[in-house]
Amino acid sequence: MIKSELITLLSEANPHLLHRDVERIVGTVFEEITAAMCRGDRVELRGFGAFSVKTRPARTGRNPRTGEAVAVEEKHVPISRRAKTCVSSSMTSMAANKAVDRATNRMANRATN
Repeated sequence: MIKSELITLLSEANPHLLHRDVERIVGTVFEEITAAMCRGDRVELRGFGAFSVKTRPARTGRNPRTGEAVAVEEKHVPISRRAKTCVSSSMTSMAANKAVDRATNRMANRATN
């Protein structure tokens, strides 16, 4: 599920809210999750999952083409863990899992840029 599909789903489930208000609500929630992850905080959404940032230390890697040693800088990688209730529900399909991973990566890319 992508952001626009989530907005449409929430708009249909809550007909008393205007579509633009639902867009604003979803956007604000995502911005707050992104801001918290930028600060290094852990974000937990009960019944859905938790998001956090893991720090990978600097290391020496190899250029696959030449085999030359290359210094790889420290990285901050987003981590998402699904809640047990989410795993046991109908959201266990591969598409739902990939959607959560894509959303987490998008938030991390926005946070690092």
